[in-house]
Amino acid sequence: MPIKSSNGRRKFLQQSAIAAAGFFIVPRHVLGKGYIPPSDQLTKGIIGVGGMGRGHIPYAGTRVVAICDVEKLHLQAAEKMIGGGVKLFHDHRELIALPEVDIVHIATPPHWHGIMAIEAAKAGKDIWCEKPMTRTIGEGKRVVEAVKQYGRMFRLNTWFRFEDNFYGMKTTVKPIKKLVESGLLGWPLTVTVSKHTGFDWKFYWVGKTELEAQKVPDTLDYDRWLGPAPYKPYHPHRVHGTFRGYWDYDGGGLGDMGQHYLDPIQYFLGKDDTSPISVEVDAEQQHPDACGTFRKITYTYADGCKIILDGEAKDPDVAYIEGPNGKLFNGFKSTIPNLQDKLAMMPDPEPQVTNFLESVKHRKPFALNESNGHRSCTMINMGKIALQLGRNLKFDPVLQEFIGDDEANRMVNPPMRAPWNI
Repeated sequence: MPIKSSNGRRKFLQQSAIAAAGFFIVPRHVLGKGYIPPSDQLTKGIIGVGGMGRGHIPYAGTRVVAICDVEKLHLQAAEKMIGGGVKLFHDHRELIALPEVDIVHIATPPHWHGIMAIEAAKAGKDIWCEKPMTRTIGEGKRVVEAVKQYGRMFRLNTWFRFEDNFYGMKTTVKPIKKLVESGLLGWPLTVTVSKHTGFDWKFYWVGKTELEAQKVPDTLDYDRWLGPAPYKPYHPHRVHGTFRGYWDYDGGGLGDMGQHYLDPIQYFLGKDDTSPISVEVDAEQQHPDACGTFRKITYTYADGCKIILDGEAKDPDVAYIEGPNGKLFNGFKSTIPNLQDKLAMMPDPEPQVTNFLESVKHRKPFALNESNGHRSCTMINMGKIALQLGRNLKFDPVLQEFIGDDEANRMVNPPMRAPWNI
């Protein structure tokens, strides 16, 4: 049976609602403030209903119609939360093919993100993806291409570039961007991400190096959980809540928190369409399987701006942003006199589409989409490759490949375990 377009389905629902209104009209205020009738709702299918997936079941203006997981216990828990009437799947491809799904929400470990996002785009679905966007730079490039080719809307689920207080800065990113664009700090700038500037690298996300093979639980399809990742014998520390500690699936604390921290920096530095030209690492030699920690990772852009990921955090007085003319510290404290008054007289940043439902309905790119999301995720993946290889690397932001390092470039597009591929 051919897949019906979601736009056609919505049009049918709207026409049906209009026809029904001729017989019986219920004013929206009678149904309660915030009520969104079914004809205005977008439907969602969630792939991966562990802790993160279940946490995003309720979202205003959407209705979950299908869920998918390779762990039966996760499916049961999610079905109980939803309260029935939802379709359950073991194979994500069957959920993606459902004609009644408008948005595919990908809440799996990162090694699945690229494949699933591309398959959803090909099926005519809009995509809501958890962070980090992809496990490799090559997968990110392919997602960007697929989303554009099939005309889909994409949201990466980290939101600090447009809402909520930005960790230790005790403000949204908006005034930080206004400060950077004002030129009051000078140029180039150095941004330091440290516990002393309000950030936590979550170094407890490290893998174990001596895992003994264990029996796979009857409720888990471990082969499908691994999917495109290299085969490794099952151990409970590899899956579910602790998978972030292994290079095959994520990237430790850098993979977990990197896009939350780095994407807003990319935004307020005006780097949404480029990447650093180098990455330097200071860390212990990493295990080939289990992620470790780092003392420092430094990214440098062509114009001299730097981003320092400070794992050691030895300097309690370090500035969050430092330029030739001033500094900005934790809590939005600055060496610039009368900063708040000066910022109040300056123009706000360009408006963004920050409601994904509006993005889907009006076909306008979301504030954090496949393009700028890929660029901030590329920083994470550059750092991961440099850590694994134990050396500094040069990067071409246009070609999106490493300069003069074949081994690093093989990690841009590592092979996938058959039969999975992009």
